[in-house]
Amino acid sequence: MSYYPARAVVDHAAIRANVERLRAVAGRAEVMAVVKADAYGHGLLPVARTALAAGATWLGVAQLGEALGLRAAGVTEPLLTWIYAPGAPLTDAVAAGIDVSAAAPWALEELAAAAVRAGRPARVHLKADTGMGRGGARPEAWDGLVDHAARLAAEGTLDVVGVWSHLARGDEPEASTTAEQVAAFRAALAVVSRAGLHPAVRHLAASSGTLFHPETHFDLVRPGIALYGLSPAPDVASPVDLGLRAAMRLEADVILTKDVPAGTRVGYGHTYATPEAGRLALLPLGYGDGIPRHAGSTGPVQLAGRRARIAGRVSMDQIVVDLGPGADVAPGDVAVLFGDARDGVPTAEDWAAAAGTIGYEIVTRLGTRVPRTHVSQEVTP
Repeated sequence: MSYYPARAVVDHAAIRANVERLRAVAGRAEVMAVVKADAYGHGLLPVARTALAAGATWLGVAQLGEALGLRAAGVTEPLLTWIYAPGAPLTDAVAAGIDVSAAAPWALEELAAAAVRAGRPARVHLKADTGMGRGGARPEAWDGLVDHAARLAAEGTLDVVGVWSHLARGDEPEASTTAEQVAAFRAALAVVSRAGLHPAVRHLAASSGTLFHPETHFDLVRPGIALYGLSPAPDVASPVDLGLRAAMRLEADVILTKDVPAGTRVGYGHTYATPEAGRLALLPLGYGDGIPRHAGSTGPVQLAGRRARIAGRVSMDQIVVDLGPGADVAPGDVAVLFGDARDGVPTAEDWAAAAGTIGYEIVTRLGTRVPRTHVSQEVTP
């Protein structure tokens, strides 16, 4: 789409600063920049390249297709992927040197077969379920999975590069669950060692583990949301508290203004009426762009130096903002829906609070028709 009267400005200087901050927190552990879901809505390839240039040594993506896309674009650094189903194109992944997670016998067998076809061992990270109850092999299945992997490694079809797991309540620093998961992870690692496997990287910490639980760092940390300058636990510490900078600024051009009397009803269902005479501004973003419909009458907007809120319901392509009396706003002026708190504008966390969700969803759900404008890049986009 060649023209759109709104944009998401992605600041690569902020991404670099966040990577540097996370590297400092991680200590001797390496940093895997998690760029899944189109880099949390920020742009997969540009963000991946900036994160690597800033000192991340690994990349992580959920979907196998994202990993193959990065390799096709010329990214050669270590790269882990973890979501795929039986029949996935694992031969392509193995041939491309992509590390693949495995948590079940069928995955090990398909990876081994792919290795034979590709003519090289599959690089595998065994995933243990240490208490998340989602991905990974449960403790009662772990010994069997490890023994299976050891047999395939002895045959030369698998190289067990890593062992990993994921925290369920890492964003709650006082929860005892994290200590329990660390103990379970250490027990899982002991099984791997007894099987004669020696993985190069052991990793447990995502953003919350990286920032709040140094005992979870092991050899590698996997920050995701923190890479983009959002806090994994805003009720515990804000991005500013954590030394992070928001990398995305969502802007929209004003397309219409109108002066209205008090009591003017706005939008579908007339769920909002102006409390006093003033000016309304129409912005060209809506739930078709990923603006949460349930942020109607609550979503914050910065315009002409003043903070305002959406008036009424969010439409598919538009929102109305009630600026109140005396607002010097005209078509063509730029509104900011969210950005970095240091700039005095609303944040993704503010929108999350307005919509009853989390900051992760606000940035990740932003629609593809909203252009991403990348600034402060030092590498080829």
